[in-house]
Amino acid sequence: MRTHNSLKLNFAPLHRAHKRLIFLALFGLTLIALATTKSFGNEAPQHHILVLGDSLSAAYGIPRQDGWVALLSEELNGSNIKVTNASISGETTDGGLRALPQLLDQLNPSLVLIELGANDGLRGFPITTIKQNLDKMIALSRQSQADVMLIGIHIPTNYGRRYTQAFHAIYHQLADQHNLALVPFLLDGVALKPELMQDDGLHPKSTGQPLMLDNVMQILSPYLSKRGL
Repeated sequence: MRTHNSLKLNFAPLHRAHKRLIFLALFGLTLIALATTKSFGNEAPQHHILVLGDSLSAAYGIPRQDGWVALLSEELNGSNIKVTNASISGETTDGGLRALPQLLDQLNPSLVLIELGANDGLRGFPITTIKQNLDKMIALSRQSQADVMLIGIHIPTNYGRRYTQAFHAIYHQLADQHNLALVPFLLDGVALKPELMQDDGLHPKSTGQPLMLDNVMQILSPYLSKRGL
């Protein structure tokens, strides 16, 4: 009898320990489930838009959060699309071409918005050079499986009619050649309105940025809708 009683007394602690282990295991599984749910709720964006531009996209002379690219990011907030602004004031097509490979490698964007050429034109760079640089950027982007959208720029007419027209035509020619979406003129509805432009006559104020975004969204929105984004 003593042996039987001692066996009963020995099994009781083991039973309580077993219950405790089961409780801890269930508790741990619950924590894992919660962590997994939280992770899914905050998963990284599936699509990435890279904006490669100059001062017109770098929010020159105004708070960066007022720039059209920052407004685009706000517009797409809550979607599965992230926007990265790699624009630099004073950037040329040559500088953009040098910077693009590393940006493509680091960010793996789904779409590249190229807004470059204005500084080339203002410095009177050869039309063939500007076009070749843009063409190479398009090719690099597509090689990395990214779509491309061109954003056209106009330069003042005091550079001569022949050069000005040839410069404007670059964006349309490349868009037709590569079947790209094209924003014809980023500053449409802004450039000729002094109240929307800074004193230098080249860069828009904060009040002009929403109009620039509208010009981009007229082309970008159909693109995103077509891809279900």
